[in-house]
Amino acid sequence: MTTETLNPASVTTKANLFADGKCVSHTLHFADGGRKTIGVILPSTLTFNTGAPEVMEGVAGSCEYRLNDGEAWIKSAAGEKFSVPANSKFEIRTNEGYHYICHFG
Repeated sequence: MTTETLNPASVTTKANLFADGKCVSHTLHFADGGRKTIGVILPSTLTFNTGAPEVMEGVAGSCEYRLNDGEAWIKSAAGEKFSVPANSKFEIRTNEGYHYICHFG
């Protein structure tokens, strides 16, 4: 099941823009100090580096990803999640808008 609401949180209203606007997200801050981002990746192939471990949760659309220069692309659709280790990188590509929640830590 895809997460539909995240409560209670404060939102950073200024968007995070990556890759010339092909990835746009907003950061949610929680009372316990946790944070998540919610956003969309427009059709593109992008590379992201991680500090903390991340779990990418698809909300709408689909993508393919590969971790740390892996050879195989793995498909992930709405309602599915994939994990990215800390201090690593991943590539993500999509041919449609991929809406996601990024869970940190």
